[in-house]
Amino acid sequence: MKELQINEQIREREVRLIGADGQQYGIISIQEARNIADEQGYDLCKMSDSKKTDNGFVPATCKLMDYGKYRYEQQKREKEAKKNQHIVEIKEIRLSATIDIGDTQRLAKQTAEFIADSNKVKASIRLKGRQQAHPEIAVKIVEDYIAMVGERIPVAVEKAPTQEGRMIFAILAPQPKK
Repeated sequence: MKELQINEQIREREVRLIGADGQQYGIISIQEARNIADEQGYDLCKMSDSKKTDNGFVPATCKLMDYGKYRYEQQKREKEAKKNQHIVEIKEIRLSATIDIGDTQRLAKQTAEFIADSNKVKASIRLKGRQQAHPEIAVKIVEDYIAMVGERIPVAVEKAPTQEGRMIFAILAPQPKK
């Protein structure tokens, strides 16, 4: 949470003052703004910095408010936003070039569960020894696996099966919502 400058922390000469009820006081000296804040029982909070523009000087904007209440509400909003967000994880499923159909179906079912939970899945095969001579077999296994997952749940293929060195992998993601 961004900390605001309040009361004596503000070092500007002039400020544009906005009242607690939204009333515009205009551009006034900082001492006068502090006096108004003291009279009304509010804190003087600096909302934006002063700027130099082509048209001249724009003073900092300050607002009269109960700073403790403002901070409490900000923290509450941040907590609520944090509660509602879902962090997307990338789960990895390891296949092999000699995998049987039953194992592939089991892993496809597990992948469908991961994707239903809004996670991405990286399906990979590591080619060993003589398997490197025929990478097309491993690519076909990954494509069949993607088809099996697609039968269970709608899936978007973010990265088609590609070979990088000894590894062949594809990335699957949940279907984007319309």
